[in-house]
Amino acid sequence: MIADGFHDVPPGKVAMIVTHLEMTSRADTRQIPLPEGVSFHKVDARPEWYRDVFRRVGSQDWLWYGRLRKNDAELMDILGDPGVEVFTLRHDGHDEALLELDFRVPGECELAYFGLTAALIGTGSGRYLMNEAITRAWAKPITRFHVHTCTIDSPQALAFYRRSGFTPCRQQVEIDDDPRVIGVLPEDHGPNVPIFRAQK
Repeated sequence: MIADGFHDVPPGKVAMIVTHLEMTSRADTRQIPLPEGVSFHKVDARPEWYRDVFRRVGSQDWLWYGRLRKNDAELMDILGDPGVEVFTLRHDGHDEALLELDFRVPGECELAYFGLTAALIGTGSGRYLMNEAITRAWAKPITRFHVHTCTIDSPQALAFYRRSGFTPCRQQVEIDDDPRVIGVLPEDHGPNVPIFRAQK
């Protein structure tokens, strides 16, 4: 139990509030077309491809970093599992989105990662991608579709998930190494989150 009041975050760390959301029956979807020149693809993801899209979707403006701390073997343990499916949106020959569905827990699907690069934000592609996520998740024998977001992610994410039919079900406080301090991300990434270092 965390006591009421303020709590110092140690130097070199980053703190975030994590909101877990779930969908226990398929939400209605309003079908929309993809913008001209954009196509949806399932990907046989490999570490180099995955890291490139992961960085461009979530690591420049925000602080997506968890998968960047894994080596190739650790990453392929996830991506190569038959219970994990990865998709993208392709625009002008470039992959500009990441949708990762994780069915490894029986009866459940986790929306593990979801996002667009700047090239597609504001085009309606995000709604199309979420429609695909919902459709593909509930095509399997699941009773729960869940996702989590946090305060070092896009501030639009939580509202988008709620509009998509997810309901908040749990909240946590997480403290972790700041990925910019330990060299996982450059120092200019995630400019909305200040860096606190140990004073010399």
